[in-house]
Amino acid sequence: MLKNYFKIAWRNLQKHKAFSFINIFGLAVGIAAFWLITLYVTDEWSYDRFNKKADNVFRITQHGKWNGGKFDLAVTSPPFAGTLKAEFPQVVDAARINAEGGGKITVGEKVINEGSMLFADNSIFNIFSYQFLYGNAETALLKPQTIVLTNTLAQTLFGSAEAAFNNTISIDGMPTAVTGVIADVPANSHFNFKALRSLQEYTGYEAGWGNSNLYTYVLLKEHDDYKKIEAAAGSFFNKHLKNDMGAMTFKMELQPLTDIHLRSNLSYELGSNGNITYVYVFSITALLILIIAVINYVNLTTARSSIRIKEIGVRKVIGSDRKQLMVMFFAESVLLTFIATMLAGVIIQFALPYFNQLSGKSLILLQFGTTKTVLIFLGFSLFTGILSGIYPALFLSGFKTISAMKGQLGNQFSTILFRKSLVVFQFVITIVMIAGSSVIYQQLHFVLNKDMGFNKAQTLTFHINKKEVRGNIDAVKQRLLQNPNIESVGVAGNPIGNNNIGGGDFNLGPDGKANGESKIVQNLVIDPDFIPTLQIKMAGGRNFSASNISDVKNAIIVNQTLVNELGWKNPVGRQVRTGVDEKGGIIEQTIIGVVKDFNTYSLQHKISPMVMEMPAQTNDKDNLYVRIGKNNIQASLDYITKVYASFDNENKPEFHFLDQSFAAQYQTEQRQGTILLIFTILAISIACLGLFGLVTFTAEQRVKEIGIRKVLGASVTSIVRLLSTDLMRLVIIATVIACPIAWYAMNSWLQDFAYKINISWWVFLLAGSGAALIALATVSIQSIKAALTNPVKSLRSE
Repeated sequence: MLKNYFKIAWRNLQKHKAFSFINIFGLAVGIAAFWLITLYVTDEWSYDRFNKKADNVFRITQHGKWNGGKFDLAVTSPPFAGTLKAEFPQVVDAARINAEGGGKITVGEKVINEGSMLFADNSIFNIFSYQFLYGNAETALLKPQTIVLTNTLAQTLFGSAEAAFNNTISIDGMPTAVTGVIADVPANSHFNFKALRSLQEYTGYEAGWGNSNLYTYVLLKEHDDYKKIEAAAGSFFNKHLKNDMGAMTFKMELQPLTDIHLRSNLSYELGSNGNITYVYVFSITALLILIIAVINYVNLTTARSSIRIKEIGVRKVIGSDRKQLMVMFFAESVLLTFIATMLAGVIIQFALPYFNQLSGKSLILLQFGTTKTVLIFLGFSLFTGILSGIYPALFLSGFKTISAMKGQLGNQFSTILFRKSLVVFQFVITIVMIAGSSVIYQQLHFVLNKDMGFNKAQTLTFHINKKEVRGNIDAVKQRLLQNPNIESVGVAGNPIGNNNIGGGDFNLGPDGKANGESKIVQNLVIDPDFIPTLQIKMAGGRNFSASNISDVKNAIIVNQTLVNELGWKNPVGRQVRTGVDEKGGIIEQTIIGVVKDFNTYSLQHKISPMVMEMPAQTNDKDNLYVRIGKNNIQASLDYITKVYASFDNENKPEFHFLDQSFAAQYQTEQRQGTILLIFTILAISIACLGLFGLVTFTAEQRVKEIGIRKVLGASVTSIVRLLSTDLMRLVIIATVIACPIAWYAMNSWLQDFAYKINISWWVFLLAGSGAALIALATVSIQSIKAALTNPVKSLRSE
C-alpha cells in the first residue's frame, strides 16, 4: 500500500512539473542553507570539547570595581595557581600559560621567527588533552630550557617528528631541548600554538600578586565545585590581594572551558573569541529560511486544492477513508522533501568551498561522519516532509464526499486567511533580514571610516626582534629618514590595533596603594616622534623632548579620557604617584601634556584612560612606526627592508599597515554580515519563488475571468493590478510587523560596540520598499503574461 502511495506521489510530481520544481528547488535551497548554518553553528559550539576533562576545566578570571574605575581581566598573577591548589581541596591541578614565548628558532642553517609559542607549566598536559607522538607528558616541561613541539613545527624544523624528538634547538641564542612532540592543536581550541616552552624560562613567572600576566586554568574534582571557590572569592581577596590592589569590590570568576570561545570578551584574551549572539542569530536564520521553504509547499499545495478535489471525492467513493488519504498526502510531501534533500546535498557540496572561505572555517559535508550524516539527512527528510504535509493532509482529506465530487470547496475563508498569514510571516522574516543586513553594513562602514584620533593612512609598523637594534634605534631612524618618501618615524613599546597594550596603576595614595581616586590605565611607551608620526593632536601642554633628559623618568603624557574621569581642569604640571620601585619607594611623575583621545583598539571598546611615557630602557623600543608618502609605496617598503637588513640581516621586518590592522579587528563582523546578506538574499528568493507559484496558480484559476475582462476592455495594467493587489497588501502588513522586530534585534546587536550609529527610520522604509518592489516584480512577471494572453484562448480553456 505504501509503495502505491509513493507511486501516486511520483506521478503527481511529474504531472505538475512547474509546481514540483518550485517546491523542490525552494526546499532544496532552504535545506542547503539550513545545513550550512548547522555545520557552522556546530563547529562554534564544539570549541574545546575535544578535551576529555573539559567539563571540569575552568579558567580563572578577575573582575574589580571601585569608585575610580574597574577591570575585567582574563589574566591573573603568578601565585594564583599554586595558592588555589593549596587552599581548595576541590582543585585537582592548576596550570599557567604566558603568551610571550615567541622568538627566533635556529636549527643548523635554518632560521625562523616563530610567534606562536607559549610558556606553560608541565601540568598543562594533565588538564588539556594533547596527544603525545613522542615524549612523556609527566616530565616534558618540568625543567627550564625545554620545549614541546607540535607535529607541523617539528616537520618544518627537522623533517619529521621522530627526528625532532630529543634534539636541540636554539631560541634567541638559548639552547633548548625538544622533550616532546604532540599532534597539532585542533582548530576548535580557544587558543592555539606551535610549541610550548617551560614556564620557568619566563622571567615573570615568580612575580607577586600585583602583576597579572598569566592565564590560569584549574582542573576540579566535580563540575559544580566552582561555585564553592567563587563563593570564597571575598576572603581570598582579603588574604592575598587587598594589600597590593587596595580596597575594591572583587570577583574571582571560574569560566567553564567550553564557554570561553563564545561567552568571554575580557581584556587580554588569549585568542580571538567568537560571539554567542551570532550563534543564536544564525541558528534562528537557518530555521526561518527552512520555514519559508516549508510555507511555500503548504501554500501551493492548499491553493491547488481545487484541482485535486474531484480526485479526493472519487477516492472516498471507492472506499478510502481520511487516514488513508492523509498517508497518501504525507507520502507525497516526504517524497518531495527527499528529492529536495538529495538536491540540497549537491548544492552544499558546491557551496562549501566558498562558504569556508567566507567564514574562515574548514567544514565538510560529512562533518559528523558518513553513516551519521546519511541518517541525519534521512531523518531530516522524514521530519521536514511530515511537517510540511501536516496541514495540507488535514485540509485536503477533510472535504466531504458529495461536495468533493461536485468540485465544491465550500467556505474557504479560514484556509485563505491561513495562507495569507503564512505569506505575511514569510515577508516579516525577509524584511527583518533586509533591515538587519543594512544596519550591519552601515555600522561596519562607520567603524572603518570613523576618525580614530590619529591618521592611520600610509602608516606601517613592524616589530624589532634583535635587542642590539633596539639599542641603536636612533641610527635606524636617521637612515630611514634619508629617503624623501619616508615622512616620519616613531617608536613605541606596543603595536596599537591589537588587544595587547599593557596596563598599570595611576594616581595612587600616599602609601603607594590604590584608593578611591586611583585608576588602572593603559601604559604606552613612546619616543618623542611617535605623536607627530601618527599625527595625534595635543590638547594641552607639550610633547616629550629628546633633549630634556628628565622626561625619560619623570614626565608622562595623559589622554583626555583620563583627565575627564578624574575631573581635573588643569592637569599639566600636576605630580601623580604611578607605582612603587624595587626598593619600595613611591614613584612620582609629572604630567607635561594632554593628548586628544585616540583609539588603540577597535570601536567595540571605549577609549580607556591612558598614560604615555618615554622608554626607560632600550628593550622597550621594540616597535617602529613609519609614515610613508603616497607615491611609489613598494619602493618605500623595499627601502625600509634594505635599511633594516643593514642592522639585522637575520630577521626580515613583517610590515603591518595600521589601517589594515584596525580593519582586521572587524573581520568577524564583516564575515558575519556577508553571511547574513547571502542568506537574506536566499530567503527573499525562496519567498518570491513561492509568490511566483501562487500568482501563477491564481492566474490559471482566473483565466476565464481575465479573458472576459479583456473582452470588456480591461487594460493590461488593470489585470496586473487585479492579480497583484492582494499580495502587495500582505507585504505592506508584513512591513508594519517587521519594523519593530528589526529595530529591537539590531539595537541589541549594536550594544556590542562602544561607538555606534543611530538606526534611522529610513532603514525600515527601505527594507519594506525593497521587499515590496521585489515582490511586485515577481508577481508582475506572471501577471503581465496572463494579461497578454489572447482572450479567445482564455475563454476556450477548461
